[in-house]
Amino acid sequence: MDNLSEPLLAEIIKRIAKTSDCNSLSLVSKQLYTIDAEQRDVIHVGRGLHPATEALASLCSRFPNLWKVVIDYSGWISIHGKQLDNQGLLVLSSHCSSLTDLTLNFCSYIDDSGIGYLAYCKKLRSFRLNFAPAISSRGLLSVAVGCKSLCTFHLVDCMKVGSVEWLEYLGRAGSLEELVVKDCKGISQYDLLKFGRGFMKLQRFEYEINGNYWSSAARDPAYVAHYPYRYDICCENMKELRLAHIVTKPEIGLRFLLGKCRALEKLWLEYVIGLTDNDVIALFQNCGNLRSLSLRLIPLLCHAIYFRTALTDDSLKALALYCPMLQVLELTFTFCSEDYPSEVGFSQEGIVNLVQSCPIRVLMLNGASNFDDEGMKGLSSSRSLETLELVDCMFIGDLGMRSIACTPNLRNLTLRKCVCVTDNGVSELVHAQNLESLTIIGCHRISLKAVQGAARSVYYSAESEKHESLKGMKMTRSSK
Repeated sequence: MDNLSEPLLAEIIKRIAKTSDCNSLSLVSKQLYTIDAEQRDVIHVGRGLHPATEALASLCSRFPNLWKVVIDYSGWISIHGKQLDNQGLLVLSSHCSSLTDLTLNFCSYIDDSGIGYLAYCKKLRSFRLNFAPAISSRGLLSVAVGCKSLCTFHLVDCMKVGSVEWLEYLGRAGSLEELVVKDCKGISQYDLLKFGRGFMKLQRFEYEINGNYWSSAARDPAYVAHYPYRYDICCENMKELRLAHIVTKPEIGLRFLLGKCRALEKLWLEYVIGLTDNDVIALFQNCGNLRSLSLRLIPLLCHAIYFRTALTDDSLKALALYCPMLQVLELTFTFCSEDYPSEVGFSQEGIVNLVQSCPIRVLMLNGASNFDDEGMKGLSSSRSLETLELVDCMFIGDLGMRSIACTPNLRNLTLRKCVCVTDNGVSELVHAQNLESLTIIGCHRISLKAVQGAARSVYYSAESEKHESLKGMKMTRSSK
């Protein structure tokens, strides 16, 4: 390697993805050590920093061109040694003049004084904060004021954050393109309205609050009953929107986004209480570019008589009519009883008609207690469907597998807790020899032996919970 030019060696180092491999290569010679130091622009550190501040200072000195730093203390306990504290962020801001992307995960020793040092990082464009119990709104405001180039901001599980002066400031600056706020109980959906004109440039927005969100929903202080009420906020550039675990009412709160995001391409509505067919129909009418949709629904009391998920086939018909580019669809029905299929507001026919009308390549049905083998027969006629995931679909059985095995372009199939599918159904897949991948999890009537040869790549787990780590077996075959 002594005969290789420095540009060629630099190109080789750039193509090495694993940090451990880069570290090993840099020990081969002084030349490689020097080139690696010049080329390394991303580091991911955490529990291995001992002593934390001194070790980070050493890394920053060795790698002068760092632009992305991830400091991650997930899984940390006291025996791992002292975490990086405020002094560490002072070191980072002083040494990394090119820093544009910073993530702090589970950094419990950093408070407002520490992130105040980030105001010196004038090139910082992306800041992600995940579980920072000591950081409050005051610290966030210092970042908002000092980092004029900020365009991505994630705030997750930060319980001390309450007032939203930082959010108002970012909204007035109008530089953010991506905003994520999750599990911050001190920030209501009405607080987010103070972002104001910042929504104009925003391309991706997520808001989620967990816990007993349905019983402690905040109220909009500006709302006046029986008075026409609309938010004069523009969000024409929004391409990705996710609302999860919120309670909405007509004309109030983040519900207004559903009528204004005309550029929307990806949409997640997860357990949003208060939505109606009229809301989503109005949304679909304005979203001809929608390509991906996830709807997660729970049954609610309807007309004070029975329980049903709020949306019906009317929404599916509008989706098929106004969103001809839809390619990815997830329909999840949580807490819908298998004894009462009517709790699912969408009919089996409505779901099948949608899949047949749109070029849907990826479909996930979760908890569809009204979907059976006849529905699978309808899906099998789709020429676009490539990936199908069925979760907890109690009434899909072996006849459904026979139908789906004939789907022209189906290449990936996942079955989770589909208890009516047996080895006989899997044999239909083996016979068809069409699948690239097959995943079987928690289907107790399917044996490991039966899935062998059903696809080029097979994952099998008898466990229905924590399937990623329990009794997983991956098999491959060289040819069909």
